[in-house]
Amino acid sequence: MAVATLRLTIPLAFSTHPLTSSLRFPATKSIGNSTSSFRTVRMAANVGSDPETTSSTSRVIDSHLHVWASPQEAATYPYFPGQEPTLTGDVEFLLKNMEDARVDGALIVQPINHKFDHSLVTSVLKKYPSKFVGCCLANPAEDGSGIKELESLVLESNYKAVRFNPYLWPSGQKMTNDVGKAMFSKAGELGVPVGFMCMKGLDLHIAEIEELCTEFPKTTVLLDHAGFCKVPENGEAKDTYTQLMELSGFPQVYVKFSALFRISRTGFPYQDLTPLLSQVVSNFGANRVMWGSDFPFVVLECGYKEAKEAVTIIAKQASLSSSDMDWILGKTLMQIFPGQWVLP
Repeated sequence: MAVATLRLTIPLAFSTHPLTSSLRFPATKSIGNSTSSFRTVRMAANVGSDPETTSSTSRVIDSHLHVWASPQEAATYPYFPGQEPTLTGDVEFLLKNMEDARVDGALIVQPINHKFDHSLVTSVLKKYPSKFVGCCLANPAEDGSGIKELESLVLESNYKAVRFNPYLWPSGQKMTNDVGKAMFSKAGELGVPVGFMCMKGLDLHIAEIEELCTEFPKTTVLLDHAGFCKVPENGEAKDTYTQLMELSGFPQVYVKFSALFRISRTGFPYQDLTPLLSQVVSNFGANRVMWGSDFPFVVLECGYKEAKEAVTIIAKQASLSSSDMDWILGKTLMQIFPGQWVLP
């Protein structure tokens, strides 16, 4: 099936920085080991990976996905009240999708479904230590207990990153409060990157991110889902794009080109994101950009395998080299977590 190409014709005014280097419908369908209340609608089909832009010698590592307990596991690993999942997201289902898509490893981000109870993800990390790395969820409790929780998860389990969700901070407080700065600093001391989830818009949190990066330059930063910068349709969205590109001036900032369905205004294969990927690589360098799926949410949007194919299609449209794709599909994350995923 031919896939139509959508080009963004609105010119974007980006600032330039030196490179630091180079429809879901109700249904009942069995998915994995349990039943989902949704079925998947494919937006396109018969799209294969292009051999010129996909390397066969480097590992493919997914920089952003989640797992949570199956209904059968929920007695042992309970969901946080009110956050019971409606999608299948257990590790066996994930492994099947990764095998089908030829994805070798992943960074598992602690899901809100279990909130600050990391026991389910910890069990997965212990069972598959060479396949997965954990990203814990920062607990910004005002008593500072989250700082010790972070240290414990990093030193005692295979957690090598931490996620800052600004919407979990106490009402009226920012990530730059005393607790936030202490956790951000501690992450730098421990050598673990901090991921920022700016779901309501990068523009709402850009000042906090810049302040933290300036004050603690040794702490690595991962911008989830390209800062949730959707394809611009107006001046405000263009300004947010510019803010994203300006973060390239901080050498410790990396961009996850992930959850493409969240930031695209079209369906699979999300080719309206071609200008974004091109600009991100031009500003940050391919070795500060990484692909991520946002499993299991992506399964109902286009499919897990298709999520990987989409970035290859977009990269080809952006005329990226095979070397750039090696970085984006795995080498960047392997550089951040050396020794975790070893080539055969």
